[in-house]
Amino acid sequence: MTRDEDALWQEIVDNYGETASVEEAAADTEDEPALDPQPELYVIPEPEPVVPQELQSWEDEGRFVPADPEPIPLAEPPRMLGWLGVFGAPLIALVALVLGHPFRGILAVLLVAWFAGGFIYLIRSMNAEPRDPWDDGSRI
Repeated sequence: MTRDEDALWQEIVDNYGETASVEEAAADTEDEPALDPQPELYVIPEPEPVVPQELQSWEDEGRFVPADPEPIPLAEPPRMLGWLGVFGAPLIALVALVLGHPFRGILAVLLVAWFAGGFIYLIRSMNAEPRDPWDDGSRI
């Protein structure tokens, strides 16, 4: 570093922490606003009256209205039986148990077989690959 740079850095270090002082302008020279030659160009419009939210009209809101959704398709009969076995068989057993008439013998075996068969069928009928290999889940 040169000698001038050292002196400048030393001055910065010496004055560290001091607040900058601004010289006050003379009291007799007050700032006068500049006269605008065309004041009518800068007229500020009056604000519209505020209407409470519950009284506002929603007729011309202009928002996006989506199309009616397609109806949800029903599953194929074997898949529906699988879902009924997975959810229906335990529900039937639970209701029977709560009502005090638990299934015994062949009915209990059939409920367990329906549950296990439905679960196995649903797992076996799943696709190994995704529907669209390029779908990263970001589409709606």
